[in-house]
Amino acid sequence: MLSHYYTVKGYGEHEIIIQKSRFICYTERVTTEEEAISFIQQIKKKHHNANHNCSAYLIGENDQIQKANDDGEPTGTAGVPMLEVLKKKGLKDTVVVVTRYFGGIKLGGGGLIRAYGKSVSEGLQAAGIVERRLMRVIKIKVDYTLLGKLENELRNTSTLIKNIHYAEDVIVECYIPIDDESEFHDWIVDLTNSRSNIYRGLDIYIEEEK
Repeated sequence: MLSHYYTVKGYGEHEIIIQKSRFICYTERVTTEEEAISFIQQIKKKHHNANHNCSAYLIGENDQIQKANDDGEPTGTAGVPMLEVLKKKGLKDTVVVVTRYFGGIKLGGGGLIRAYGKSVSEGLQAAGIVERRLMRVIKIKVDYTLLGKLENELRNTSTLIKNIHYAEDVIVECYIPIDDESEFHDWIVDLTNSRSNIYRGLDIYIEEEK
């Protein structure tokens, strides 16, 4: 699993007008090629009367799945420029579809490349980009006499507190970057004078808007 990566926040749509042609960019987060194809088909069905519904997607930790489709535009003027925008922004697990309604003015090869690239760039910006960071849930069990000190120290750092469970003892759950687990463990032991039990929980991605 990647320690962190960027992807689109989720579904979005954004329209621009270039030389009287409408370019509508649709974005979505997907994790399989089947999901990407399904999304593209949905947009094509929605805009069945459009001149073009061009698409591109990147899927997988190492971008194992990459596809681009010009959908009738001159070869290399739509799908590939759209895919290049995804790559330049370092996005993963993202599909984009740009629907074009021709406005009567031909843009030429260079104009089309710029138009589709701009449509995707603005569409992604409108939808929002997030960074997904792989974190490990660490559970710290202490008695109530240590809770105030522990919680205060945690909140004075960049540590993200997931939850606090109040029972016979207190269990504080935190999100910790996997690479920092050992250092965090030693810090908690020192902070509580070894009066704590520390357990490892699940690994999970958390998201932060960029």
